[in-house]
Formats: sequence, C-alpha cells, structure tokens
Amino acid sequence: MTRRFQLLASVFIAASLSFASAGVEAKSAPKGSAAASVAPEAVGFDSARLQKLDAAMAKVVADGRVSGMTTLLVRHGKVVEFATYGKSDLAKGTATKKDDIFRIYSMSKPLTGVAMMILFEEGKWKLDDPVTKFIPEFKDLKVMTGLDEKGNIVTVPAARAPTMREIMSHTAGFGYGLGDKHPVDKLFRERRVLGSANLKELVTKVADIPLMFQPGTNWSYSVSVDLQGYIVEKISGQKFGDFLADRVFKPLKMGDTAFYTGPQKASRLAALYMTDPKTYKMVSANDLFGNSPPDYTKAPTLESGGGGLVSTTADYGRFAQMILNKGELDGVRILSPAAVELMGTNVIPQSVLVNTNGTSGSRFNDAVGFGLDFMVVNDPRKAGSLGGKGEMSWGGAAGTWFWIDPTNDLYFVGMVQRLGGTGGEDLGTQARTLTYQALTHPEK
Repeated sequence: MTRRFQLLASVFIAASLSFASAGVEAKSAPKGSAAASVAPEAVGFDSARLQKLDAAMAKVVADGRVSGMTTLLVRHGKVVEFATYGKSDLAKGTATKKDDIFRIYSMSKPLTGVAMMILFEEGKWKLDDPVTKFIPEFKDLKVMTGLDEKGNIVTVPAARAPTMREIMSHTAGFGYGLGDKHPVDKLFRERRVLGSANLKELVTKVADIPLMFQPGTNWSYSVSVDLQGYIVEKISGQKFGDFLADRVFKPLKMGDTAFYTGPQKASRLAALYMTDPKTYKMVSANDLFGNSPPDYTKAPTLESGGGGLVSTTADYGRFAQMILNKGELDGVRILSPAAVELMGTNVIPQSVLVNTNGTSGSRFNDAVGFGLDFMVVNDPRKAGSLGGKGEMSWGGAAGTWFWIDPTNDLYFVGMVQRLGGTGGEDLGTQARTLTYQALTHPEK
C-alpha cells in the first residue's frame, strides 16, 4: 500500500491494441453468487475511465508477465466487472474461465483468521492469552541474539510467551522460511517446517527453532497462521479443514474452496508458473520454497492455514462480501460486526519498526498497519493510495491479491498464478489506482 502508484499513459495506448487478443470477458455475475451485474455508472464508476483498468490488466497478459488472470470488482453488492484474460494453461492453450481454481497461498490467512474469530466470539480464547495455553510445546522458546565466531546462532530465553494477539499480527517473532537470508529462516528451510507431515509435526519443529526477536518488539511475516490452524484444531476438536468447511465455506456457499480440488475438479486448477532466473520468462513451477508442489487431487496431511487453500475468484468474492457486510452474507452470519471491526484494527505498536510486509518491502507506519490476519489502511492519502479508509487486504505467493474497502463499499479480487507475482509494477497497486480513478461519483 505504501509503494508509489504509477502507470504511464503509454501503457494504456499499447494495451488497447492488444485488448481483444488478451481474451477479455466482463460484466457478468460470479457463478454461485446472488450478486447481480450493474452498469458502472449506476454505482459511481465512469465506464470510459474503467476501460483503463481493463487495458492495463490485458497488457500484463499480452506482455507475457502472467499466463492468464481474472478480476472481480463489486460495489454495493453489485458486480461492476468480472473479467477474464489470457490462458489458464499455456501448454494446453486453455482459455481462462471464471470458475478456474487458483492456489491462493497467503490469501488463506484471512480465512484462518475468521476461523479463529469464530472461536474468539465463543469465549474460547482471548487476545492476551499466552500461546502456551494452547501450544504448551512453546514453553521454553529461545530468541536469537546473533551469531558466534563459527556462525552458530546465539540465543537467550524468551522474556515471555508470545500472545494470541501477536501470532495473529506477525509480531510474535517466529520465522517462516520463505526466504533464506535470516539464520532463523534458514533453519525453517533446512528442517522443512513448511513440508511437515501434519500440523503437530510443524508445531514440534517450530518449538525447536529460536524466535527472530523478543515477542511484541518487531514485525516479521511468519508461520504463525499455520499455528493458528493448529490452535483451531485444539480448541474445536475438529480437523482444521473440517472446521473451515463447516463454519465458513459451507455457510458462505464457497463450494470450490478447500485444501485440495479432488480428482473431479483437477482440470479446473490453473497451471502454476515461475520466473526462469536466466531468461526471465515464465516456466512451469516445480519448486515451492524448497518443497515440491503438492498433489491437489488428494487431501493433504498438512492443512496449512497460512497458505494451503485453493479457491475461485467468485468464492473469494463471497468471503470478501461477508467481511464488507460486517460478518453476514445472504442472511447467514459468520461473525458479529464488532469482530470484523477488531480484525480490521491496527494492533502493531507505534514503536515497532517494520522492514517488510512479506511481499512489498514497504514499512508499516501510522498510515498502514496490520490487524488480525489482515493488512489495514488507516490513512489512505498519507499512504499514497486513492482507496478508502479502513481498507483490509493481503495477497498470495502466486500473485493473487484482494482488498476490501468499507468506506466506498466495494471489494476487488485478482487471481493469477505466477510465483513471486508479475515483476515490475505490482498488480495490486496498479489495479487499485486504476479502479479508484474510475470511481468519479463515490456518493452514488
């Protein structure tokens, strides 16, 4: 959110020439949704200006930065645009479809957060509970303070156990292993924490790896949402995936969201790509943070709340609309308005200096912070954004992104499948700017 929002006019000129060839389909309601389509002008958008969004997204595909894409823009519960671009599988030449299934990776995190908040509302845990109340394996956590002359990690005991608030806001100090520059992250990779056989094994491995910093003193994108999935299991007595299905996916009619597709839906899973470091071209992805890609036709033994779910654009849109509606959709209430408000409230102390939000390299401040499993925007203009105050958002490792804007009563979901995003201009930033420049009558 704090990155510069730029897009040269030449992008639109070039993109308009390739718009038709990119395979764009727009302005129809998501499958399985009660949302109806609406003319952009009816909800405050300028159709001509909105075409700049279409042209820019089409150009991303035409330039070969991603194979295909879907975007969904909804305001006041009405579909302004639901567009598809390019191919879901380059080798097969399969056109992107609106019901394609995507690996949403870290967009799993807000869904896990909602599962946690369901149990919070039932009085099963409190924000300032020590995590050891539910994961006693963490009673003797150590904290890295540096390296000795041989390069070994030097530790001290943790001053206290991390709290539930801290594991829901990445301020507990846990590593992750998505990168390998930090010694703690190197241990996560060496011990294949994300490749654990199940959540219990993951917890056991994490317990034996030092924290990056004392709990509550910094922010670092972490394995803590996988730990939340384990806590959901401990509190509810259900497998994490079963709890999500029973309490979130089925009530919200998110029929294509799960930890796997099963064989019957496998053909709808979009192909996953990555950037070849030598040619900078897209190639099929065969490595995921040091692990082989999973077989999505089979139920996984590790149900990763931090990054294991697959979903469709329309399914995730239903989740976003529930959050936008303050916890309710189609007469089904998942959370109270207060619980949604709590998730969207910044909990990072002003004293904490944050060097990265996991995907963008930006620094949190009084304009942009982090709530409970969502990034939140307190002052969009100070952040350099055209969006609305109170925006809740995040993204996924394969370039997927979304944001929910309660001020303007809209949400946006973008789906692509390229590890590390698209390179160059960030799609989420680009789409956000082009969406709001087209919202010329927000009062409607």
